[in-house]
Amino acid sequence: MQPKLSVITIVYNNVKDIERTMLSVLNQTYRNIEYIIIDGGSKDGTVEVIGKYRPRLARFLSEPDNGIYDAMNKGLTLATGDYVLFMNSGDEIYAPETVTEVFESAAAADIYYGETEMYNEQWESLGQRRHCAPEIFNWKSFRYGMSISHQAIYVKRSLAQPFDLRYKYSSDIDWIIRAAKNASSIVNTHMYVAKYLVGGISKKKHFASLRERFRIFSKYYGLIPNLINHVFIAGNLAMYFVRHRRTND
Repeated sequence: MQPKLSVITIVYNNVKDIERTMLSVLNQTYRNIEYIIIDGGSKDGTVEVIGKYRPRLARFLSEPDNGIYDAMNKGLTLATGDYVLFMNSGDEIYAPETVTEVFESAAAADIYYGETEMYNEQWESLGQRRHCAPEIFNWKSFRYGMSISHQAIYVKRSLAQPFDLRYKYSSDIDWIIRAAKNASSIVNTHMYVAKYLVGGISKKKHFASLRERFRIFSKYYGLIPNLINHVFIAGNLAMYFVRHRRTND
């Protein structure tokens, strides 16, 4: 029997991108998908676009919230699937057959993950994320940076605890680490599973996001090890920009 996947989309005033995201979910060849959309009370036409597909949604909620992670928690509360996937407005499931291929990659894993392709606001590909998905992933894998985005990880719902609302920009990192700590089987699908629109809130509030990440990593890995790890993070970042500049020269 196919496991049920709850796909949760969070949106607020994004009439430009919401339909593209929705169609990437609704056009999946995988049939056992429960699609939940949580809207923050949009006033720009987003709700009207969603309304065109209302019969195909499992749940739709439109009301003010206390930020993106509060909205994501609302989605988790409504989810009834065996697994949950967050595909927020502006992002896409990679291809129509992606969910089918994810679940065909292994049976009954606690977590499935894959690679992410980045796109700009004109929906032009920027290539793979700088942090490639690790060959083997566990809760310690974020020591040297966020190697898996929440759009690219399918988590068994029994492991999906609420997002910690103390973090306003990077709670998804804390959420993934907590799920991974409790997972006994984590499967690398070895494929692209998501398209990610750059420029979200963690980019717009970049330094605040980095401070939160430092707090989260220190909580799980210890302050001193985290400081040492950040030396390697800075070195890898410098090498990336040097290579990238040479490629563009």
